Parts: sequence; structure tokens; C-alpha cells
Amino acid sequence: MRYELLGVESLYQGFFALNRYCLRFERFAGGFSPEINREIFERGHAVAVLPFNVTRQEVVLIEQFRPGALEAPGGPWLTEIVAGMIEPNETVESVARREMQEEAGLMPLRLIPMTRYWVSPGGTTESIYLFLGLIDQMPMDEFFGLPEEHEDIKLHSMSLDEALARVDAGSICSAAPIIALQWLDRHKAQFRDVAS
Repeated sequence: MRYELLGVESLYQGFFALNRYCLRFERFAGGFSPEINREIFERGHAVAVLPFNVTRQEVVLIEQFRPGALEAPGGPWLTEIVAGMIEPNETVESVARREMQEEAGLMPLRLIPMTRYWVSPGGTTESIYLFLGLIDQMPMDEFFGLPEEHEDIKLHSMSLDEALARVDAGSICSAAPIIALQWLDRHKAQFRDVAS
């Protein structure tokens, strides 16, 4: 299957960017689609990490204000996992370590790749690399975040079962923590062996 990118027009450039793509793509039944135009939100790519203390069988989650979630059932303070954008010349692993330090005061003993997923590929180019970050300590403080980035982060430590119950109840309602917690639930047996 092929596609042809015929042009990209810049519509807006600020903290994020908005571009208009002109393209056409090969159809499953053969031939090409007509030319289509789509406005695409250019956010960049991100890394998200679920800190997990194997010995205690606890995860560390963060809570922060999210302006895009004003209509969320519990309001725009979402329970999420550590995350940050990939800057030029950074590896995904270095971003994972940096964000764990900045947002939770933690350094991972080991980073275990979970998956990479596209956030909403019909309208944005953003993808997220997900990791499990194994830790042997729990956070010493409750509040984190960089003032220059206007971050105001509160930490929550809890068992995996409690976190999954919050997913089921809808109080954890953003994609990265839901995917990461469900991945850990599916693979938790291999981490019990590490703890013993």
C-alpha cells in the first residue's frame, strides 16, 4: 500500500503547530483516492512511564491539571503517569529517566518497553512510547513539577489492584495510564519473580 504526500501548508505555529496536509492514498480495492486535505495537529512525540515498586507491588501515579479535560467526569485534574515530550537529539530512554526525576523524584533501576501507540492518528501526528520503570524506593515528597513549565504535580502511590479499580470506576480516564496499567496487569507474574 502506498500514499502520496502532495503538500504541507503551515496554518499556525505557536507552542504547537497546525498544518494542512494534501495527500492521496492507495485504496484496498485498487486505485488511488482523490486528493484530500486534512488539518493535522503537530505535537511531537512523547514518552510515558509507569513507576512500579516490585517489592511493594505498588505503582506511582501523578495528578495534574489538564486544560483539554475540562469536561472530564471528575474535572480537569487527571490521574496519569509520568510523561514528557521528546526533544531533538534525545533518546526515548533518556526522556523516561528525565521525566521520572522531574515529575516524581525517582530514578528507574530498569526501563521495560511496553508499546508505542499513536494518540489520535486521524488528526495528530503524536505518538507515545510507553515504559514500565522498575524502582526500589518510593517518592520522598508529595509535590513535584518544574515551575518554569507551570507544572503542579501531586503523587499517589497505590497497589496495582487499587489503580485498576480506579480505571474500572472511570476516575483514571486518560489513555496512557489505562494502557500501562492493563499491560502491567497482564505481565505482573514475571515481576513477582523479581521481588522474591
